[in-house]
Amino acid sequence: MKLALIVLVGIVLEIFVWIGVGDLVGSMWYVFFWFIAAFFIGMNMIRIHAAGLMPQMQQMQQGQMSADPNLTNNLPKIIAGLFLMIPGLMTDLIALLILIPPVQRAFKAIMMKTMMKRQQAMMEKMMGGMMGDMGGAQGQNPFAEMMRQMQDMQNQQSG
Repeated sequence: MKLALIVLVGIVLEIFVWIGVGDLVGSMWYVFFWFIAAFFIGMNMIRIHAAGLMPQMQQMQQGQMSADPNLTNNLPKIIAGLFLMIPGLMTDLIALLILIPPVQRAFKAIMMKTMMKRQQAMMEKMMGGMMGDMGGAQGQNPFAEMMRQMQDMQNQQSG
């Protein structure tokens, strides 16, 4: 319900911005041509930066490889391309903000933190109940040290 409300408010705001910018520049045709140009720019960005993305993501999901720097560098650009393909000046502004290098670094840090949390949750789910009470005096997970070492290695690779 919240998402639907956010989308509805976003659409209404986009329409007001379209009308305002159209009045400001003197013609709605300029805004229309910008939307077409932004669509093709976004599509080209996605095509360039998404080459080979799916096999890398599948390998990461299966645990066969660690986070590839190319993947983490290209994902913000792909998302910016998607925002450029959505007709609207506010989404184009969001796309341009995503393309700024400090914003990309913050986006990558958030993305890596989220991936680490998901991987840790998956490891705990897989390994948590396997050994029962053999984990030590406090009933700790016997694989906790190994998981911590893996996380340290990933932090070193990403940082």
